[in-house]
Amino acid sequence: MSHSDTIPLHQSSQSDIDEIENLIHASVQSSSATVLPARPPSPPRASIPISSSPSPSPFISSNLPPLPPNHKVPSVPSAPPPPPPPSSSSGIAPTGFGPAPNTLTEPVWDTVKRDLSRIVSNLKLVVFPNPYREDPGKALRDWDLWGPFFFIVFLGLALSWSASVKKSEVFAVAFALLAAGAVILTLNVLLLGGHIIFFQSLSLLGYCLFPLDVGAIICMLKDNVILKVIVVSVTLAWSSWAAYPFMSSAVNPRRKALALYPVFLMYVSVGFLIIAID
Repeated sequence: MSHSDTIPLHQSSQSDIDEIENLIHASVQSSSATVLPARPPSPPRASIPISSSPSPSPFISSNLPPLPPNHKVPSVPSAPPPPPPPSSSSGIAPTGFGPAPNTLTEPVWDTVKRDLSRIVSNLKLVVFPNPYREDPGKALRDWDLWGPFFFIVFLGLALSWSASVKKSEVFAVAFALLAAGAVILTLNVLLLGGHIIFFQSLSLLGYCLFPLDVGAIICMLKDNVILKVIVVSVTLAWSSWAAYPFMSSAVNPRRKALALYPVFLMYVSVGFLIIAID
């Protein structure tokens, strides 16, 4: 197809093209003529001043001279090891509150020896009181009932051996008098407000019968009324003197006489039995 064969555009299409070209030329001219203002500069920011001099330390400077380079810090001595617990050769606990806990598997002879040593120790503390001993309350803490039971039975047997007739009745009366009297005297001390345990009081009253046991043996060997009166008077005073410090310290000082009088009365009755039995 040649140039002469080109189909001419429609009059409306030609006018639209001309209008578009005019709009493009107008927009280019307006954009070149209008210049946007430049962005205003941002305000200056505040800066933190940095000092070149060193800042002062918050700690107080020490005036002590510096340590020499070869100075050695002294070592703290360590605490010495604790001493081993004291061993008890008699089988009694170190605290004094009874035997050691490992006594179930020990031989019978060891148990008997431990009980006998305790009886002898308590007998010395009760019957031979010493106000200057190191531990005056040991007899109250380490009490037992074997010693009092033995002394009560032994006194009943001594009185029954001294009797010419009705030996069994004499033993029964003596044993009942001593056992019931010890219980009644203990209850009397507790009712008076005494600071003592029931079995402690029984133990002390039984141990205090030892001098009367000795007097009963002497009177059984020598059948003399005058000798009996002298021996019983001495042993009665001895037993009362042995029971006095324990019973008097257990009650209020104002009630001391109420606690000691029944004890003295029971020992007097035992002394009369020793003199009367022939």
